[in-house]
Amino acid sequence: MKIDNRPWYWIPFLNFASGLPYAIIISVSVIMYKNLGIDNEDIGIYTSLLYLPWVIKPLWSPFIDLYATKRKWFLAMQLVISIAFLIVGLTIPMNNFFVISLAVFWVAAFASASNDVASDGFYMLALEKDQQSFFLGIRSTFYRLSMLTGNGLIVIIGGYLEQEYGDKQKAWSYTMIIVGLIMTALTIYNYFSTPRTEIASVKDEKSTEPKVSVGAVFISFFQKKQIGIALAFILLFRLGESQLLKMLTPFLIDGTEVGGLGLTTQNVGIIYGTFGVIALTIGGILGGIAISKYGLGKMMLPMILAIHLPNIGFILLSHFHPESIYYVYTAVIAEQFGYGFGFAAFMMYLIYLADGESKTSHYAIATGFMALGMMLPGMVSGYIQEYLGYANFFIWVLIATIPGLILSRYLIFPTDFGKKVE
Repeated sequence: MKIDNRPWYWIPFLNFASGLPYAIIISVSVIMYKNLGIDNEDIGIYTSLLYLPWVIKPLWSPFIDLYATKRKWFLAMQLVISIAFLIVGLTIPMNNFFVISLAVFWVAAFASASNDVASDGFYMLALEKDQQSFFLGIRSTFYRLSMLTGNGLIVIIGGYLEQEYGDKQKAWSYTMIIVGLIMTALTIYNYFSTPRTEIASVKDEKSTEPKVSVGAVFISFFQKKQIGIALAFILLFRLGESQLLKMLTPFLIDGTEVGGLGLTTQNVGIIYGTFGVIALTIGGILGGIAISKYGLGKMMLPMILAIHLPNIGFILLSHFHPESIYYVYTAVIAEQFGYGFGFAAFMMYLIYLADGESKTSHYAIATGFMALGMMLPGMVSGYIQEYLGYANFFIWVLIATIPGLILSRYLIFPTDFGKKVE
């Protein structure tokens, strides 16, 4: 294995190509379906089910770990994603667009989950440990930047085209085609920029059998020390966030008569695509630097608090409904900065948990449980919101962050894990 010494050339765009499909499938689809007349309950259930490929990706991740190279895998999957988004764009004008677009999103979701597995494995194979901790902030920042590009720039484009054509189906059809073209460009760039650090096959050249069986990969993961507490932490850490992400956009778009803020689609895109991007970038960079300097042990608690406490801003917005949009900007800036700064700690813990033999597959298993922790609460978020109303719903979201915070205090890992070696 050749270690790459020019990671700045490929880390940002490789992770951007992982985050953008996730943003479109999981987040932007919520905005699109909301504007196309789908109700909150259906949005909550069916867009949350799109998490399923990320939940079950450990079932096929060992094959990515054992066959071909990570680079070949993520390039092929990015091409599939590009084609899928183009097809979604073409299906939106159809009468039964909801069912058809969901089916194509499912194909894109499976390809995106596979792309994540290969990209994560490539990252861990191509970089030394100290490089991994340093670039973790950059990596998570560009991943989140791609999500904000979806929730920001892509939504702005969708909102602009809605006004331009006066036809929401036509507007979102063109928007999805644009997304497909952007993914195609990213795939081409990653083909030329990512280093060929892996040998042609991860099999032994004299044998047709894989080095480690698929069953052994799963068994070794569940034999890890403190695995019960670790899995409980992974499942519950994003209990509040999973519900917030599904209902925040409907809250911003819904009218004041139902407890929303009544913002336009373009306003939502601008809020996330400008100040949100800046806050997230600064937070992500500082988060990676903090772990690299102080280690995960010292930074875990403050970083978890940085993620969850900004939810108080949405409680205030839902209760007081301020007329000035600048209060919305303030809440989004606080939430995005806290997320960018704090999420690096969670991802660094997953790297620690996956460390060892078959680290790519073990990391995929860990992130699969993380996706399950996002999918199940997200599926019922629409019903909870309808029952509680937006004001009480955001209080519930803040309460839901407590179990993960408590469990984090029982995790055992090296205090200086991720700290740069002088």
